[in-house]
Amino acid sequence: MSDSFPTVGIIGAGQLARMCVAPAQALGVNLLLLANSSDDSAAQITKHVVGDYRDLETVLNFAKRCDVVTFEHELIPLSIIKALEAKGIVVRPSSQSFIYSQDKAEMRNRLANFPAPKSQVVTSADGITEYPLIVKAISGGYDGRGVWKVNSERELNEIIAQLGRVLIEDLVDFEYEIAVMVARSPHGQATTWAPTQTIQRDGICTMTITPAPALSAELSEQAQKLAIDIAHELGVVGVMAVELFVKDAQLFVNELAMRPHNSGHWTIEGSHTSQFEQHLRAVLDLPLGEPSMTAPIAVMGNILGKDKSDMYRPYLHLMARNPRLKFHHYKKEARKGRKIGHVNLLGDDIVELTLEVQHALDYMSGEVDE
Repeated sequence: MSDSFPTVGIIGAGQLARMCVAPAQALGVNLLLLANSSDDSAAQITKHVVGDYRDLETVLNFAKRCDVVTFEHELIPLSIIKALEAKGIVVRPSSQSFIYSQDKAEMRNRLANFPAPKSQVVTSADGITEYPLIVKAISGGYDGRGVWKVNSERELNEIIAQLGRVLIEDLVDFEYEIAVMVARSPHGQATTWAPTQTIQRDGICTMTITPAPALSAELSEQAQKLAIDIAHELGVVGVMAVELFVKDAQLFVNELAMRPHNSGHWTIEGSHTSQFEQHLRAVLDLPLGEPSMTAPIAVMGNILGKDKSDMYRPYLHLMARNPRLKFHHYKKEARKGRKIGHVNLLGDDIVELTLEVQHALDYMSGEVDE
């Protein structure tokens, strides 16, 4: 029997690829992953090949088995993406878009007309007089890595000595952070989800609340328009996260991620179309799904690795306490501070939802035992 359904190749086999498996199966779409190891989160449950995403021949052989290739991380060298495109392989997002999630300096240049902290690329601390400021590695940073708050010329010089060239930005004394997930297809159809407030600890997102509770309706609309405008400006195909600072009813673009993103995990239960299904629809140029919410409020909590290793037994208590909790475990080694799963809870009482999700996180980590 011939299979008329396409094969989507995903470079990377972590939890983002894992969460694409269920919607791909529902659609009948074939998934093939390029994994570092068969033990990777998604490789445990779907078809994959093991290989180095930095090796052109490996990636090319993988891509030839796919109808379209997409990504779950920004680490693949741009030169490899361009080489795939030169061979006629469909890559979404394209190299012309993907560069802006890999290179923060290029992103700032291209989005110069969008609201953002003042920034510049420097190779020396000479002439820099305003401290504190934010220093970012131009490539390779994520989850708080590659970002530093710097208070002096000495600290700046130490980072420059390691990296050679960095992006410095004004320190925005923001009130809170939000993220807008946006999806765009090759023929330009675009949708956004409700803006999400992201709560960070030590540079790692620990909880999200959707819709962002302090955001006015007017600012929410502005944030969603901003995300769609950026997606069109960069020619993005697929799902993208636009991370924003909010201060005095103003928005500042902080970061972009051209892939499904942690701030959209609530959409699995909280939206009529999850970010993972929408990403597949977008890269296949299918009509996009309905992004509206299935409940008034959705709260997501990230389960971070701590000393406790048994992640199954806590279900007995937590599921009995609140049968509405939805658990997503990534089957990753529980290293300290590593995202190993998340929990979603929907409802209409923000206090109850955040307390219940926080209790679940505390119980799973071993911080509370009742």
